[in-house]
Amino acid sequence: MTNGWVDIKNADVILAMGANPAENHPCGFKWTIEAKKTRNAKLVVVDPRFTRTAAVADVYAQLRPGTDIVFLNGIIRHALNTGRFHEDYVKIHTNAPYIISEKYSFNEGLFSGFDGGKGEYDKSAWAYEPDPKTTGYEVDPTLKHPRCVFQLLKKHVDRYTPEMVEKICGTPKDQFLKVADLVTSTGNAQRVGTITYALGWTQHSVGVQIIRAAATLQLVLGNVGRPGGGVNAMRGHSNIQGATDLAGTFEILPGYLATPRGELTDLKTYLEKVTPTTLNKQSWSTMNYWSNYPKFMVSLLKATYGKAATKENDWGYEWLPKTDGNYSWMYIFDDMYRGNSQRAGGNEPGPEGFITFGMNPVGIGPNSSKMINALSKLKWMVVGENYQIETATFWKAPKQYGGPDASKIQTEVFQLPCSGFAEKDGSFINSARWIQWKWKAIDPPGQAKTDQEILSRILLAVRDLYKKEGGALPEQVMNVTWNYTNPVNPDLAEVLKEINGKAVTDVKDKDGKIVKAAGQQLDGFAQLQDDGSTLCGNWLHSGVYTEAGNNAARRNNADPTGLGMFHGWAFSWPANRRIMYNRASADAEGRPWDPTRPGIVWNGEKWVGDVPDIKPDSPPGQYGAFIMLPEGVGRLYSPVLNDGPFAEHYEAVEAAIDNPLHPKVTSSPVTKKFKSDKDVYGSRDQFPVVCTTYRLTEHYHYWTHHTNILNQLQPGFFIEIPEELAKEKGITNGSRAKVTSARGSIEGVAMVTKRLRKQLVDGKPVWHIGFPLHWGYEGDPKHIGPLANFLTPSAMDPNTWTPEFKTFLVKLEKAEEKVS
Repeated sequence: MTNGWVDIKNADVILAMGANPAENHPCGFKWTIEAKKTRNAKLVVVDPRFTRTAAVADVYAQLRPGTDIVFLNGIIRHALNTGRFHEDYVKIHTNAPYIISEKYSFNEGLFSGFDGGKGEYDKSAWAYEPDPKTTGYEVDPTLKHPRCVFQLLKKHVDRYTPEMVEKICGTPKDQFLKVADLVTSTGNAQRVGTITYALGWTQHSVGVQIIRAAATLQLVLGNVGRPGGGVNAMRGHSNIQGATDLAGTFEILPGYLATPRGELTDLKTYLEKVTPTTLNKQSWSTMNYWSNYPKFMVSLLKATYGKAATKENDWGYEWLPKTDGNYSWMYIFDDMYRGNSQRAGGNEPGPEGFITFGMNPVGIGPNSSKMINALSKLKWMVVGENYQIETATFWKAPKQYGGPDASKIQTEVFQLPCSGFAEKDGSFINSARWIQWKWKAIDPPGQAKTDQEILSRILLAVRDLYKKEGGALPEQVMNVTWNYTNPVNPDLAEVLKEINGKAVTDVKDKDGKIVKAAGQQLDGFAQLQDDGSTLCGNWLHSGVYTEAGNNAARRNNADPTGLGMFHGWAFSWPANRRIMYNRASADAEGRPWDPTRPGIVWNGEKWVGDVPDIKPDSPPGQYGAFIMLPEGVGRLYSPVLNDGPFAEHYEAVEAAIDNPLHPKVTSSPVTKKFKSDKDVYGSRDQFPVVCTTYRLTEHYHYWTHHTNILNQLQPGFFIEIPEELAKEKGITNGSRAKVTSARGSIEGVAMVTKRLRKQLVDGKPVWHIGFPLHWGYEGDPKHIGPLANFLTPSAMDPNTWTPEFKTFLVKLEKAEEKVS
């Protein structure tokens, strides 16, 4: 999230797309309402359903699920063709001037470099054009060169006319143009707009490219880095951001450092491979903060292995687990189900055991039947949870989920009672990147323990076994530092101190002066070293717990900027910065685009306002605004993603129509799918209705059906159906309906509604239905319901491996009424 919740109040236009914040983020949505009240801001909602957010919008447009890229690229085209874009910003703060190699092309739905056998792209075909006169790359500041990024972007989006938007999205042309005019009204210095999105964008086989399209639009309009601007990702729960920061997925270490691959056998090789280098030698792109990667990595290794990590043993790098393939959780479940590993051509056995904390894979994973059958092939499983969830009792799944008979399942299940969020201290990191300390309300009941105590007891018990019996690779276990005052139940304030980082030995500046004495907490990541003199559990969070104390616990609501930055409230990573890329809020001379909403300002000696996302005393023109990118500028063209440097529309894996832009390549050619007997995919001749899943305000995810107070607010599962479709199928409001996909069928109460409407797509009617995903077969027997994900396919985005929950094909029928 580039900006934050409070900053939304500074916007002139708010585009809510791929999100329903009034429903799913009601506490944060108040800032959208604040913008409407105090700035007369316009709220634009583009969504397949008329949602609670749409109910308070100034403009609402309906689109077919999964066609967001068409809509966004159409707005980009509108901005470029009408001159409603921020030209000075584009020239200064984006890679629009970069010239692309002649190897790049795009034809009939395929970018250059596609390998049909592997189903992957060779991204070297998308490289920048080297400058023979320098060690950098060619640029054209005039943006006239036919192969500069700006001209290639214009050519790429030129197909996304208002007529094509109507044809693919089903959005009437005049409705689309009304949205496009309002959004592009911010393509200048005087106005600014923000985009808010959530799982409605991420949970697609092209989810990353949808978000890329939004980032491209905001860069074209000059809205990134400015108060009231940005691309704001709204997290689903209070600590989703924190989980991601601390290595929530297999391919990253804390602070988004790369997990080592097997072939990177030593630290030197690893750092050479993963440390980005500055791409150009122009004055505005000579600063690439990832050049500090060695400092971040060595400090993380010192935090992990303590005194055992020395220069002589590569700071313990050898002990870090290395990857040899994809270990995202859907791949893990595929290995589990098939009983062998895809990483060794199927010649290695699949997992024997599984540990899951705070996650309900049977409920949240696609293709629930596959999840249940996969768990039935384990020898053991440990579930850490405060309720009895479907994963813990997968062997009790109703017969329709297709699991084996319980008598044939040998999996030994251990459920460890964990404390709930109100039963432990610690920190939450919200969508705005604010690290906020919270205090325990009550103790957990009975024998329930905190997560950290359970994890500590497991580690210490495994260590004892190693001491007594030995085992493979003992260094990986025995050398992990665990020097907490209470090693069995660590104080999370101590853990936060370790995450922040401290001096192991005296830290000195270039003149030999001691900056931090041994044992002192660091002030921030600028003090990290690569010589073993510092440790830090997550470089991005450094500064959260300094010698001054726990900054996450700060509650000073002073706001001298008047823009809602609140620098004395908690701690915002990185460096307590409230708006990322804020150098882009000012022009080439350091003057704010809009003096009434300055992000940072050059006062002749330093940058003032927000914490600058740039060296504080570096004069304008010395560094670019995007110091984490090798170009030093924002990317309209991104040559690093797995599915293309520009966002392109592809239909879902289960496609409702042939892609009008390129019918021979309807869905993304690099989307990841699985091939077990449980992985079946539907076609529109059998399953003609588009379906999606969503959340409700009245639910606390999968806890609701365990809690009587909550489930009274929304007591039963329902299927939302457009009035005309319900009439066609003979389904009345309150009667029962049956929904079937290629994976199975579920039933529920029909909610016949005007919120969904028939759409004409490529001249043919396309229907859309949906249902919430909160129910399951565990909990209060009066409030259980079907698992929504029994119907969803195992298909994933090729960059993040996020499942495609938001667009899949089903058949709708009237169900037989149950006799009570």
